[in-house]
Formats: sequence, structure tokens, C-alpha cells
Amino acid sequence: MRTAPDASSATELDVTAGPVALTRQLVDIPSVSGEEDAVADAVEAVLRAAAHLQVERMGNTVVARTALGQDQRVAVAGHLDTVPVNDNLPGRLEDGVLHGLGSCDMKGGVAVALHLAVTLTTPARDVTWLFYDCEEIDSERNGLTRLTGSRPDLLAADFAVLMEPSNARVEAGCQGTIRATVTLRGERAHSARSWRGRNAVHAAADVLTKLQGYQPRRPVIDGLEYREGLNAVRIEGGVAGNVVPDECVVTVNYRFAPDRSEAEAVAFVRRFFAPCDVVVVDSAPGALPGLSVPAATDFVAAVGGDVAPKFGWTDVARFSSAGVPAVNYGPGDPSWAHHRDEHVPVEQIERVAERMRTWLTSSREAGA
Repeated sequence: MRTAPDASSATELDVTAGPVALTRQLVDIPSVSGEEDAVADAVEAVLRAAAHLQVERMGNTVVARTALGQDQRVAVAGHLDTVPVNDNLPGRLEDGVLHGLGSCDMKGGVAVALHLAVTLTTPARDVTWLFYDCEEIDSERNGLTRLTGSRPDLLAADFAVLMEPSNARVEAGCQGTIRATVTLRGERAHSARSWRGRNAVHAAADVLTKLQGYQPRRPVIDGLEYREGLNAVRIEGGVAGNVVPDECVVTVNYRFAPDRSEAEAVAFVRRFFAPCDVVVVDSAPGALPGLSVPAATDFVAAVGGDVAPKFGWTDVARFSSAGVPAVNYGPGDPSWAHHRDEHVPVEQIERVAERMRTWLTSSREAGA
């Protein structure tokens, strides 16, 4: 547990300037994964100055909570870190679009959450605001992962909103992901006498043909159609320019719909590539959309009712595994995340902020 940052050394954020100006302020604080001290200090400082919030800090993850005795608690989360700088700092505002590292992924969403956390003193729902580190790197360093192990009470909620970029529309649940290696084995030989060996690279043709003919599942869950994907993402083989290779490794990525568990997804991959040697390198579960939960129904109604399935994996899966239904909702087109010209439309920041405020201040009866 850390003490509050020294106000004289922390970068000062002006939350009252509005979420757009705040996004630009946050963009201009470098916060590459593992180096979030400055931005976490700045976020912590403004949260601790808000009398209606209870604030805790674990490493570079900052959690602020209201304790108003409301009959529903929701969590709103956003990660503070970015991918490495790519000549895209400081930020700049041009023609209604804010450019800069992290503007889309996801300091626009963080700015909305931080602005509301400080200015919304009496929400109709108790809120846990989570600003966490290391989302863009190894899972074990992720701030939400660490909270799951050390302070699961801080993740407890009836519903959660992860403010990942989603083009200002609700993206429900998320796909699970598996990365696995499929190994083909042969026998080395001199390439001038290739008939004396078995070419493992040639054997990979069967695997690639199978992948070419793969037909994705398209299950409908809570009225949303998810589309799975199974793709070769890398192939390695070869010993030397005059040697028939005795091994070829095809790396595959399976994105599976959230109605399948990790175990079911792994079993499918093994069956699909049988009898080849399949080794799962890493995996993460998906998250069901959970749109039938009353809190989710209230949220969707408050933000406009436009819902799509999430194609990809996000930290909503961490909430889902903790028994908390969650959705993605934030400003920015996720296809621009991690680009050198990463950007977010000002209009989306303002719209998300307005609709989040509407949801958090409306009674449950009004949203029903």
C-alpha cells in the first residue's frame, strides 16, 4: 500500500476541464506498460482530493469507491498503460479528432471514467472505479490479475463496464483465445538423396489444407452472433539449405465463442489436428455477454441500445471469471489501437461521457 503522492511532484490533472481536455492531459503523460508511476500518481492525486471517494492503491493500480449504501454496485474499469512510443507524443487536436499514443486505447475511456469519478458525487448506484496497470503485456503483471489474487473484494460488483474502445457502442462479452503449436515430424536426409528421409515441411500441407477448409462456428448468444476463427499465424521449419527438415511447427490461434469453456476449446483444437502433436502455449477464457442480467439491461437502455458481440479478448473475461457480468463500452475505433496514428473522435468521448452519466444517475426503475 502506498501513501498519497507528493502534490508538488505529481503531474496535475484538471478534471473540471471536461473529458476531452482530460484525455489530452492523460495522453501527454507517458505510461508505457511497466512505467505507469507518473500517470498513476496523477490519477491518485485527483481521486484522493474527492471527499466522496475511498481510495486505495496497489502498485500502479488505483481503486476508488463510493459508499452510499445503494442497493447496486457497479464497476467501471480502464487501464492506464500504453504500448511503446512510436513518435506519437505529445497529443494533438485536429478537426475534432484527438491524436496521440493511447488516445484510443484507452486514455479516452480512462478520461471519461476519471471525470465522472470526481464530478459525480451522488450516483444512483455505488461505483467502484478501477484504474489499472500493465494490461498490454504479460497477463501475470496485469493489475486486474493481481487484484483477483490479492483483493478480490475490490472486483465485487453486480455489473462491470470496461472502457475499452468500442466505437461508442456496447460490445458484449468477448471471445476466448488459444495459441497452440502443431508439430509435424519427419526424418533428416541430404537433399540430394531426399528419398532417404521424410520432409516435415511437406507434411505441413495437410495441416494447412485442413485450415483452409475450416468452417467457423457462429453461435448466437443473448441474441448476438459470434464468429469463431482458427488460423495459422506462424510456420517454422528447416535445418540448412541442403537438408531435408525433420520437424515443422505450425503455430495456430483459435478464437472461440464464449459458450465454450477453455477445456472444450482445447479439446476441439486437439481433435481438429489429430493425430498431430498439439501443445497449447497459452489460453484465456471468453466471457458470456450476460445481457439478461437486470443491471446489463439498465445499462444498454441508458446508452442507446446498440449492442454488438466483441470479436477479440478483453479484460471483461476477468470480471466474468469472478462472476461479474461485463461489457466493453468506450470511445474510439479499436482498429486504430497501437497504430502510430492512433486517434479518437472528440464526439465519441463526449457521447460516452454523457451516456455513462445518464446511466449512473438514473434509478433502476427508470432504466427498466
